[in-house]
Amino acid sequence: QVQLVESGGGLVQPGGSLRLSCAASGSIFSISTMGWYRQAPGKQRELVARITGSGSTNYADSVKGRFTISRDNAKMTGYLQMNSLKPEDTAAYSCWADAVVDIRGVLNRYWGQGTQVTVSS
Repeated sequence: QVQLVESGGGLVQPGGSLRLSCAASGSIFSISTMGWYRQAPGKQRELVARITGSGSTNYADSVKGRFTISRDNAKMTGYLQMNSLKPEDTAAYSCWADAVVDIRGVLNRYWGQGTQVTVSS
């Protein structure tokens, strides 16, 4: 059983910062890519950022230069540092991880419970 537990969302003023965490636990052999999606009401789901096991990162154009994704492999935890937040960053954020859980080496995707980020004055 694999669990991803997210934390760190909340209400912040424009220009503020938040850090999301995504902690994996369970019988995990290894974690490949981790990342976050977000979805705002009435909008399509958007891939915000992802990070591979070797540390390569990708970002949505809308967050480049403001968000930073990182991971601590020993803790099986990913982080999304969000700076210079804008009202348009308001959304439900969901983390995910592609993990190997048995000797067959098959990758499965696991999801966190989601956390709300609201940017408003």
